Amino acid sequence: MTMNIDAGSGPAHGRPAPGVWQTSLPSCLAIAVLFIAAVALRHVVAANTDVSWLLIAGERWLDGQRLYSEILETNPPMAVLVYIPGILIARALGLSVEIVVDGLLFAAIAVSVAITARILKNSSALAVDQRWSFAVLAVAVLAILPVQAFGQREHIAVIELMPALAVLALRMKRETPPSWAIAIAGLGLGLALSFKPHFAIPVVCCFGIAALELKSWRIFLVPENFITAAIIGCYGACVVLLFPEYFTVIAPLLRDVYTIGVPLGRMLEEPVVPLWGIALIGAVLQKRGKALDSTHLLLIAASLGFALVFFLQRKGWPYHSYPMMVFALLALGWTRSRGDNVTDLDRKWLAGAAGALAALFVLSMIWFNYAVDARPLQAAVARLGPHPTILAISGNAGIAHPLTRAVGGVWASRQQVLLVASYDRYFRETGSPDRETLAMLDGYVARERQWLIEDFRLYRPTIVLVDNFTGDWGSWMRASPELVDLMKGYRLSETVMRVDIYVRRVD
Repeated sequence: MTMNIDAGSGPAHGRPAPGVWQTSLPSCLAIAVLFIAAVALRHVVAANTDVSWLLIAGERWLDGQRLYSEILETNPPMAVLVYIPGILIARALGLSVEIVVDGLLFAAIAVSVAITARILKNSSALAVDQRWSFAVLAVAVLAILPVQAFGQREHIAVIELMPALAVLALRMKRETPPSWAIAIAGLGLGLALSFKPHFAIPVVCCFGIAALELKSWRIFLVPENFITAAIIGCYGACVVLLFPEYFTVIAPLLRDVYTIGVPLGRMLEEPVVPLWGIALIGAVLQKRGKALDSTHLLLIAASLGFALVFFLQRKGWPYHSYPMMVFALLALGWTRSRGDNVTDLDRKWLAGAAGALAALFVLSMIWFNYAVDARPLQAAVARLGPHPTILAISGNAGIAHPLTRAVGGVWASRQQVLLVASYDRYFRETGSPDRETLAMLDGYVARERQWLIEDFRLYRPTIVLVDNFTGDWGSWMRASPELVDLMKGYRLSETVMRVDIYVRRVD
């Protein structure tokens, strides 16, 4: 009778060998410390602007308002729907929605990393000691690295994609993944692609690398891709049937206004670009002329694909660059030097790679923490009374979100921010608009201003924030006679961060 011994099993009684315990125990402790640090970080870092707004949108949708008519959001419905479970759980338990959503995200990170590790457990794609070190790095980039981008759609998408990439890594090694892993991979891919169509680009890049490695395009016909297609098909049908205004109201806006973006030259000047480039170059150089293994290639392909998405979106926002940086850092942290094969030169290279990884990780955290922090406004607004109804005249969402939620207020607008007006200003200042384009933008700006006036009259906000910090929105407001007339019922309370805080006069 023969017995198959797993690479991580000892020679007797199925007990792990001492080397495995020496590897896994510190790694488990490191993972626990990372999660504790990540939880603490959530109480130090300002809440994410977009997440705060999407929670408001989700709450309003649950309360009966129509998405894309009474609630205006430029992203497909999944951007709102993904937070609905957290809102429902928070309501049932009487807890803060933000705490519940953070808790669900930490649980998702733990489950994603655990499933990924389980998929690769008996694979030649990862050695035992490498699996543990890679798990530590995965937790770090998913729980710590996002900083202010925590909970963004890109963050959630990366969490969902991890098991799918593990399954693809098995296939590139010509190993057969278990059925449950295939199902989870297809589900994760389907949910991730539901956020933005752009995310199909890195997925295609990864499968393209797999096809080249295997010298067969049949890899595109694996079962998880059919599961993904079924999910996307069902989701698309639901969008058409349940959210028709997305196509009638939002799609033209996206086509005519949202496509205005930052020039490529400006995009290349963003701090994340050199960090990303250094990480990828380091990932290749650490192989010192040796061929890149299949999993290494997969990580690099994912990073390159998400970089293309970053540049195609032309916004330059930190959270857009999160996925490309995650996979670049994972590629840099990838190593197969182990055991008796480690030479002094190997140790020097590993030490250098570790130092570069740590430096790039910290610098990336600084980049991902970049946002307008309007927390100094909260105390001033809170002094004006409990549960205020707040309206902001601003093109930057960071002024009113998450401030409105932090003070227990009600948001007095159908949209997150004066999006069209901010794009119009940027385009006129930086572009060379023709008369036809200007006329088109004027129509959208007029409609947005009318929406603002209608919301002003509907909600009768107790507090109006006029932003002169990120732009001269005071002048924009005074250019509208109707807004000037509405503001006669308000008095200036104080100015904080060059944001004028107006409070409604007592009738």
